[in-house]
Amino acid sequence: MLIVRNDIIPFDGYKAITLWPFIFVRTCSRFAPEDERHERIHGRQQAELLIVLFYALYALFYLYGLVRYHSHKKAYRSNPFEAEAYACEDDTDYLQHRKIYAWTKYF
Repeated sequence: MLIVRNDIIPFDGYKAITLWPFIFVRTCSRFAPEDERHERIHGRQQAELLIVLFYALYALFYLYGLVRYHSHKKAYRSNPFEAEAYACEDDTDYLQHRKIYAWTKYF
């Protein structure tokens, strides 16, 4: 995946976003190794779901969380894609041993 530093993507308030095959990082953000691992986990999720299905499911999980919790933050953090990425971002070898569809265990 290619890392692109810029001042446009992602929106203000966010450090990075993965839009396969790119990881966009705000120029002024500190992008630590665990942040890169987090985004690379999203890259793997996107690839295994053929990109379009990832975004459709991500949106559905987010909307479900928004209805359930009435909170953007809780909806975002309860999304299984985010839950996997946050849970595993500190594991330096995670992508080497990650099983396909590993995000499903975070429902």
